[in-house]
Amino acid sequence: MDGKANRREKEYEEKQSNSEGCDADKDYRTSLITLNVGGYLYITQKQTLTKYPDSLLGGVINGRIMCPLDADGHYFIDRDGLLFRHILNFLRNGELLLPEGFRENQLLAQEAEFFQLKVLSDAVKSRWEREQLACRETTFLEITDSHDRSQGLRIFCNAPDFIAKIKSRIVLVSKSRLDGFPEEFAVSSNIIQFKYFIKSENGTRLVLKEDNTFVCTLETLKFEAIMMALKCGFRLLTSLDCSKGSIVHSDALHFIK
Repeated sequence: MDGKANRREKEYEEKQSNSEGCDADKDYRTSLITLNVGGYLYITQKQTLTKYPDSLLGGVINGRIMCPLDADGHYFIDRDGLLFRHILNFLRNGELLLPEGFRENQLLAQEAEFFQLKVLSDAVKSRWEREQLACRETTFLEITDSHDRSQGLRIFCNAPDFIAKIKSRIVLVSKSRLDGFPEEFAVSSNIIQFKYFIKSENGTRLVLKEDNTFVCTLETLKFEAIMMALKCGFRLLTSLDCSKGSIVHSDALHFIK
C-alpha cells in the first residue's frame, strides 16, 4: 500500500512539475512579439516594446491603439523597415547608437516622431545639429618653419578627424627621426612647427610614415594628403593659392566631404 501511495504521489508531483513547465514555456512564448514593419519581421520581447508606455508601440502592445495584422497574424506597421532596427536598438539599449557614417538623421527623426518616442527624436535632432555645425566649421593644419613661415603647407578641411589623421602621421614620423629628419619641433592644436626644415637640391624634405624607409619632398606631402583625402571620401575644392599655377606649387589645400 505504501508503495502504491508513493508512486501516486510521485506521479502527481511529475504532473505538477510538467504543468508548471508548460505554463512557464507558454508565458515565455507569449512574451515574444513579432512585428512586421514595412515587410521586415522583428521578434522582440513585450517588455522592450512597452518600455515607453505612452509611445505608439506601448499603446499597440497594451491594446490602447488598434493595429492591423498581416496574413500571419503579426502586428503590421507601414513604416520604414530598415530604419526600424535603430528604433528597436534604442528601446533595447536606452541610448542612441548609430553606425559610423550614418546619414539618415532626418528620416530617423521622422520615424521617432511617428512612434511617439520624444526622447529618441530629441537625441537624433541633437546629433544632426552637431553634424551640421561640424560641417560649417573649417579646421586646418599648418606645417611650418619657425624661421620662415613661407616654407610649409596649410591643409584645410571641414572634418576634424581627417586633420587629426594627417597630423598624427606627421608627428609619428617626426618622433622616429628617420634619415636626418629635424629633431626639434613643436606641436599645438593646429600647427606643427619645426625649428628648421632640411634643405636639399630638390627643395624642402619631409618624411612620411608609409614604409618607414624614405624621405620625401614637401610636394610629395601634398600628393599624400590629397590621396588620403580621396580615400576617405573627400574632394579637393581648390588650392587656396592658385597664383602659383598648380596644386603642387600651392601653399594650401582645401578638402570637403
